Amino acid sequence: MSDHIKTEQAGGVLTVTFARADKKNAITQDMYAALAEATERARNDDAVRVLLFRAEGDAFSAGNDIGDFIALASQGQGAMDMPVFRFLKSLADLDKPAVAAVRGRAVGIGLTLLLNCDMVVVAEDALLSAPFINLALAPEAASSLLLPAALGHQRAFEIFALGEPIDGRTALAWGIANRAVSADQVETTAMELATKLAARAPNSLRKTKRLMRDGERLWALMQKEGEAFGSQMTSPEAMEAFMAFTQKRAPDFSKVG
Repeated sequence: MSDHIKTEQAGGVLTVTFARADKKNAITQDMYAALAEATERARNDDAVRVLLFRAEGDAFSAGNDIGDFIALASQGQGAMDMPVFRFLKSLADLDKPAVAAVRGRAVGIGLTLLLNCDMVVVAEDALLSAPFINLALAPEAASSLLLPAALGHQRAFEIFALGEPIDGRTALAWGIANRAVSADQVETTAMELATKLAARAPNSLRKTKRLMRDGERLWALMQKEGEAFGSQMTSPEAMEAFMAFTQKRAPDFSKVG
């Protein structure tokens, strides 16, 4: 288990905490492996009735660790071989309720993870974004289906294409979140919801979730997204985007295409 992913189980709730606050909880492949292990545990352990994602520090997650990705891309490692896809598969397979408590920034996978949760609590001033195209990448975590399903095509396309954030109040109004509360109430509210879910009939909840979400379809789409993501990782567009990120400048895509 990565030192940057912590787990705690109590009252039927398995709490998974992003614990890399100094890096805004940017996720490395080691962290993805730990997240996959925790999510698989939640599915297979009868003592776990609800999975709760939360984070330390002032950000939920800054998304993928770009340095980690640059290193993997330079080594020629295929996207589907990365631990992130074990985590995505575990999300697609999860048939127990998942809850998220979101404060601060939720970027990339920080946002698309929420689409794979069943109840989401956000801070009113949280900022959610999916800047995949800004990094010359492609959507993941079945978000190419789940985000338009939640928001409609136009709003979802704007989030993907422009990469601009929406705040917690907007996330609630648009249907990404169940509650938008003050930042100091996010953790309490999310745990209250998780505790309520843990007290409900577990098999009924699981069957209801299976009826509402087609895990096989989601995993098939995640793999298709992975192919697009992987092909973009080594593209000239992505190399320019990564270089611009490390140099803290805007990418120039005028000479690539």
